Amino acid sequence: MAYGYGNPDSGFERSMRERIIETAKAMSVGGTDFSTFKDSRCNPKYWIRTANGGFQLRSDVTPSAAINDIFVNGRLYAFECAMAMVMIFYKATIDMIGEDAFNQHFTDLFLWDWNYDSNLRLITTFDPSEMQPGDVVYFKNPDHDPDKPEWQGENAVLLGNNSYYGHGLGIKGAEGMIASLNRERVPGSRISAYLTDEALHPDFAYLQTLSSRAAGPLKRNGDARNKIFSRIGVKSYVSI
Repeated sequence: MAYGYGNPDSGFERSMRERIIETAKAMSVGGTDFSTFKDSRCNPKYWIRTANGGFQLRSDVTPSAAINDIFVNGRLYAFECAMAMVMIFYKATIDMIGEDAFNQHFTDLFLWDWNYDSNLRLITTFDPSEMQPGDVVYFKNPDHDPDKPEWQGENAVLLGNNSYYGHGLGIKGAEGMIASLNRERVPGSRISAYLTDEALHPDFAYLQTLSSRAAGPLKRNGDARNKIFSRIGVKSYVSI
């Protein structure tokens, strides 16, 4: 669903897609580790690790500083692939709308799976012809080892020219992503992993408006874990 803000083919969208791609590449060499929620870790200077393995923003730091720290002190962080995609979107948003606007509109962040702030306004499409570099896509592994649920699929940023970044798998072509997932199937399985038709990206036109809006009251802090939840690969979306 589009929200009708501005021109969806604007230079802002092109620039932000480029920033998403560059941010994904930065994460690939930034020292962060892949982990399940059970073994996740974060920099306690900026985040509080919660019992479910998520990262809650500390009240005494700004959202932009906390997100930027993931890309500066990557060795202090370990998380799974959906969290990585949200982090990449947040970092690209900071670079495009500026720290002040980000801090105004993205408050009380909570990083866990596909949980994200409602101002990100992620849009899902189901037409492969609409996939563009800068989208997040999903490689599904339907016959994954049931003892390793983390390998049921891989969220990845489409970098262009058959190149994808998936947290934990690095930068590979589609064939490489599929081969990596196939190694985590039930022994003897002949059902291959595959690239689904789903693609996910922020509402670029809406985000562009955030950088130019007049300053207003900040959103009230609340339980960010209840703000909005979405997950590519499952097609279920819940928000309040």
